[in-house]
Order: sequence, then C-alpha cells, then structure tokens
Amino acid sequence: MKVSLNWLKDYLDIELDPEKVSEVLTDIGLEVEGVEEVENIRGGLKNIVIGYVKTCAPHPDSDHLSVTTVDFGSGTDAQIVCGASNVAAGQKVLVAPIGTTLYTPEGETFEILRRKIRNIYSEGMICSEDEIGLGSDHSGIVVLPEDAPVGKPAREYYNISSDYVYEIGLTPNRSDATNHIGVARDLAAALKINYAHKGKLHLPSVEAFKVDELKHEVEVVVENEDACPRYAGVVLENVKIGESPDWLKQRLQAVGVRSINNVVDITNFILHELGQPLHAFDLNKIGGKKVIVKTLPGNTEFISLDENTRKLHQEDLMICDGNSAPMCIGGVFGGLGTGVSDATTSIFLESAHFNPLWIRRTSMRHNLRTDAAKVFEKGSDPNIAVYALKRAALLMKELAGASIASEITDLYPHPVEPKVVTVEFEQVRNLIGADISRDTIVDILESMEMKIVSETAEAISVAVPTDKVDVTRPVDLIEEILRIYGFNKVEVSNQIKTEITIGEYPSNEDLINTVAGLLTSNGFFEIMAVSLTKSQYFTNFDTGVAPEQLIQINNTSNVHLDIMRPMMLFSGLEMVVHNQNRQQSDIKAFEFGKSYLYNADKKIVETGHLTLFLSGNYRAESWHHAGEGKVDFYTLKAFVERILHRLGVNDYQSSPAEAPYFAQGLRYHRGDQPIVHFGQVQPAIVKGMEIREAVYFAEFNWDNLAKTAKKQKTTFTELNKFPNVRRDLALVIENSIKFEDIALISRKIGKKLLKEINLFDVYENESQLGKGKKSYAVSFVFEDPSKTLQDKEVDKVMKKLIEQFEKQLGAVIRR
Repeated sequence: MKVSLNWLKDYLDIELDPEKVSEVLTDIGLEVEGVEEVENIRGGLKNIVIGYVKTCAPHPDSDHLSVTTVDFGSGTDAQIVCGASNVAAGQKVLVAPIGTTLYTPEGETFEILRRKIRNIYSEGMICSEDEIGLGSDHSGIVVLPEDAPVGKPAREYYNISSDYVYEIGLTPNRSDATNHIGVARDLAAALKINYAHKGKLHLPSVEAFKVDELKHEVEVVVENEDACPRYAGVVLENVKIGESPDWLKQRLQAVGVRSINNVVDITNFILHELGQPLHAFDLNKIGGKKVIVKTLPGNTEFISLDENTRKLHQEDLMICDGNSAPMCIGGVFGGLGTGVSDATTSIFLESAHFNPLWIRRTSMRHNLRTDAAKVFEKGSDPNIAVYALKRAALLMKELAGASIASEITDLYPHPVEPKVVTVEFEQVRNLIGADISRDTIVDILESMEMKIVSETAEAISVAVPTDKVDVTRPVDLIEEILRIYGFNKVEVSNQIKTEITIGEYPSNEDLINTVAGLLTSNGFFEIMAVSLTKSQYFTNFDTGVAPEQLIQINNTSNVHLDIMRPMMLFSGLEMVVHNQNRQQSDIKAFEFGKSYLYNADKKIVETGHLTLFLSGNYRAESWHHAGEGKVDFYTLKAFVERILHRLGVNDYQSSPAEAPYFAQGLRYHRGDQPIVHFGQVQPAIVKGMEIREAVYFAEFNWDNLAKTAKKQKTTFTELNKFPNVRRDLALVIENSIKFEDIALISRKIGKKLLKEINLFDVYENESQLGKGKKSYAVSFVFEDPSKTLQDKEVDKVMKKLIEQFEKQLGAVIRR
C-alpha cells in the first residue's frame, strides 16, 4: 500500500523528516518496504532561478535569435542567446544556468552547457513553460511580474515541494490502516506517546452537508443482509464532468492512481483517504430508479467496466436496478452500462459495507483484485459509510458543481457496536515483558481513540473502534498497546537460561533427519506443501475418500483451497506440474507432512506421512548413464525398501495396494498396521493434472513406521570368518504366489543359518510349464558364525524347505 507524506500532513502536523517518519511507521507495525521521492514537476525546477534581462539585441548572424545579457543574482552577468520572439530588455524571466538538467516531455534529460550558437557563446537558457514542466505553452518564454526577486530559486517562487511516498507492507489484519486517515491516526498515537506530540488529527468536516433541493428519490432494497449489512446512497444532480484540479490529481498520482475525471477521482480519493470504497452510477441509466442488492442465477451474463462479458456465480452479490438487471458486482467492479461518462449530469452515489467473505470469494472467482475489493475483504468500517458519503458529496459540490438532490438513504438494520474488551494491567506487563505504568497504558488506549468504558485498580475495559475488526480479545488489545509503546523499548534480558531435558532416543526428529539424509544423498529434493488442497480433486478423481470425510474450511485468502488435505498425493502432483511447466521433468522428491480426515464419529484424524514422488528419467541425460532410462515401479520399490532397511524395519508382510489411485502397487504392513503403500499413479489422474510423464508415488504411515523403528535395537556382530554356502533352487508355482510367500517359509525353516534369500530369475512359458504357472529361481545363502558348515547340514535344511514349498505352495521342484 502506498502512503503519501504530504497527504498525511493534511490531517496531522508532522515535523519529523521523511526518514524518521518511515522509522516510526515501521515501529508501530506499518512496515515501510520502500520510500520514493515524488515530484509534481519533473526535476522540481532545481537550479532554475529568476533572472533580469538587462540588454537584448538581435543576433548578427540570425534573423530570429536575440543576444541577451541576464543578471540572475550570481554577481556576474551571463550572455544568453535566446530564440523566443517575446524576449525583451527589462523582463523578469526564468533562467537555467550552466549545469542545469532539464527534461523533455518524453522524460529524456539534457544538460545546459556553454556552447556557441552562430559564433556567439550562450551561457544558459531562458525558459518557456513546457521546457521546465510548468505547462504546455511553447509560444514564448515565461515573463514574470516586475516584483519577482532576481536570484530567487524558481522552486521557492512557485512553492514547489517534493512528496515522499512510503510503500507499506500492510498485513491482512490491519483493516484500520488501509487509508491515510487510519495511518495518520496510528502515527498520531505514536507521536503523542513517544515524541511529546499533541496527537491531534485535523479531520475533514461534513457539517456543511445539506440537501439543496429534494428532487429525486431512489428506492433501495437489500435482499441479502448477510452479504450487505449496510447500504447508503444519495443523489446528486447538475454534475459537470471534467478534469480534476491539480491538488486532487497530485494526491492520486502519488499513490499510483490515474486521474480519470473529477467524479471518479473523488471516489478514489475517498477510498484512499477514509478506506471507504464508493461507486457512482449514472442516475438516468438506473432502470425504475430503484436499486436492489441481491444475487442472480448462476451463469447470468454481466458486462463489466473493462468491456468483458462475465458469467456470474450464484453467490456473487450484485447491485441491480429495478428490473433486476445487474449494474455492478457489489464491492468489486462496476458495470459498463451504468458507469459515469462525459454525458452524465446526475448520479446516484453508493457507500456500502459488504461481508468480507463474499467479496473475497467473488474477487478471486473473477480474478478482479481491485482496490475496493482489497479494502472490503480486510473488513471495512461499517460506521463510516455515511460520513464518507457526505464527504464525497461536498467535494462533488465543490469540484463538479453538483447539487444534493435527495436525502441520504441508509439501510443499516443491525448496527455494529464497538466491542468492549477488558484487559488486566498485570497481564499487559507480563505478556509484553516491560514494566509499563498504568497511566501509560491508559494514555496509549486513549491516543488510539478507544473509549474507556470502566476502570479498576486491576483492569480496564475499552470500546474498540469498529475499524479494528481483529481486536477482539485481551491479547489483541495488548498487541495494540505494544505497537504504540514501541517494540524497541522492550529490553532484552542479558540472562541466558537453560534446562536439561530427557527424551526418548531416537526421537521423531532423529528418524526424520536420518531418512531425509538418506534420500537427499540419493538425489531427492525435499518439498514442503501447504496442508490445504482443492475439494475438486476428490470430485474429479477416484481416490477412495468419501465426501463426508473431507474437512471443509472457510479460506477467504484462497477460496479454491477449501479443504484440509485428506491425503498427500495431490500436493506432490502439483509440485510435478510446477516443475514440468518449467522444463524440469525429472523428479525425485519427498515430503514429511500430515493428512486430515473425519472418521465415522466425525472426529478429526491427523496422520503423519512420508511421501516419495518419482517421474521422468532416473538420472540427468549423460553418455555415462545412457542405459538407465526412466524410473519405474521397481525404482520406487528399491527406495521404499532402502528406507525400511535403514530404519531397521525388516519384518513386514506385503499385499497388493488397495488404493484406487494406483494403477499397480504394493502395500507393506505388519498385521493390520499399515506401513507404506506405493505404486504407479493412475494414468487418468496424471492426465487430468496435465502431467506428461508417468508418476510413481509412495506414502508411508510415518506414525506407525516411527513407532516401529523406535523399538528396533541396533546390534553389532563380528564379521564371520567362516565361509558361507550357497544353494539354488528352481520352483514351478502358481502365478498367484509371490516371492514374499517363499521368503516367509524360508526364514521360518532356515532360522539362524539362512542369511540371505534372493530371487534371481523368473521364467514363464505356458507350453513348457503349464497354464497359470511360472518358474522362480531362488538362491539361499547359509552361514554359521561358529564353524564351517558341512554339506549334510545344509542339505538337511534344503530338504525341509523343499518339503514345505511342495506342501504349502504346491510347488514343483525343477531338477
């Protein structure tokens, strides 16, 4: 938000220099992110002085040039060659001496130098209006009155001053500081408390407001009082649309608002002065001379001021005429049909208060981030609507020749009263960490125009102004006190306090760091997504999440992020899309986060997760890794098992993944306790997200995995000095049997002697093996840490294995 120092000075006597004002604003929570010096005239007439033309004679080598002698108070006269037809001796003129920088109308600069003009040296320039930015007249030089003092800087003569514009990073909760008077009020409080300032604001008076002639009446009907708690308006006639005066254009220009005409400029001025958006309708274009505040059916077409045809949502609040024709998107954007034009002579001026939630949603739906919408969605002050209306009407009388032709219509069925908040003095001191006196606390509250409702020795109750919508609790009031008291006045203790804590090992953070280190060392990048997502994902795609499990939220900042994420899949897919759109299609990423769901009892279940995402090539393109190609299911499976092995979790069962968002996948679990499921994301989901490559996704139940990992004890054993023995076995089995079934039987039979089991070949041939059959080639490695194994010992174990494979799996051993 831009704030003009000169504009602030209209309401507050400020003697501090611009840099100090910037410091004070930042101290009270209005952080200044930048300061810019703004000049009403380009160059600000710097170095230009008033001169006296002593002599003026024709140039000997030119029929249109004159050679003059000019005194501009430097002690010596300067010879200046001038081409103006109106130059003459005895004139007071504006002179640009050597070294002065001037600006062309296009903004380019040139410096005045001593140079020859037709063999005669010229030591400066006598200026016309357009050459120095005073106007557009180029017919001749500027001739000043006779009493103009020679040598006086033109900047002082014309009372030209610079303005300083502060770029303030306004936080969303500061609804009270969206305007210059709001900032001035905060600044006045700080100056009064910390700089012995009177702290008195000079607010514009509206006592002169009165109806000139009661000639028009516009009926107003508000059908949706929740969306529009207050609506006020007044009719003005005899309006003369024209150019705004310089002071108004300068005020708006300073904050980056382009001047349009006097009526529109006044509404913009009020917005930045008081924080109250206004809208002016051409009275003659309001059908039935009636205004209805209502919603319209979805997909109703509306032509906005930018000449775009927009299809309305059924929850867009509209300002309609008596025929229910839309005239304006309430609080957001005006319509083309009823806007003020050069032909407008009568207007209906609107000043309303709209529900911030309605404005935010409509603004985001139509991507209309207007200044009015930004104010309304922060929460405008409902009790300033009529004051702003009167202030604007008086300005239109002054600047547009308007006359007030109706009483003010003000529909305000449920007035908003100041909220009374009570805070204890001791609570203020404890929370701020400073010994602030009772009198200082009271002074601060009064300086912020908070009316004292009651006061005891222990506490104080105040009525909080209705423009401070975020101040509702004692802690909010303490924050307001601290802002004005000054953050920098709170001393930082020199004491260092420590305490010894005893916690479990490994802690959850230890396990997270272990896994994060493993993954990053293998080329993964960590992502951190927000815990919010779009409900439309769970409408458009089959995810297995029921609608009643979704936790809806009222997110006014980003209306499309309307639920807590019930799973972490789509956060990662959005990351894949983001990278893919920036030519980064090779993805190896992981995230630690949480999912949120309602269970059957409508209680929120919060689950910790670790997710992996793979897509594209396994490595960046290189001749050295030319054969590795793209990631696949087994790439993901290897990383999943590497994580489990690193955490010492090796005892688990596997089964097919049941989640509908997997095209193929596995699920690892310990009994009924899920550990991880992983696989290839359904192509329909990938295509729906506009992702061009296959995506592989793993989701660990981190809560279960961490709990299991903490129970695992790391043991160290001496390297075995005795040789191991390997045996291979080929088994013909049904296609439904998994390697995990073979491994489970083997570990039970082999017990301590079996150290490794590995599937090293799979053979399928229906004509040789039979229908629905496959052959697994499995290796078994045996060793004994206390002796060299004998063949008969290994053969005995292998015999038992073969018996159990035949009995439990129906396997046929290939001899």
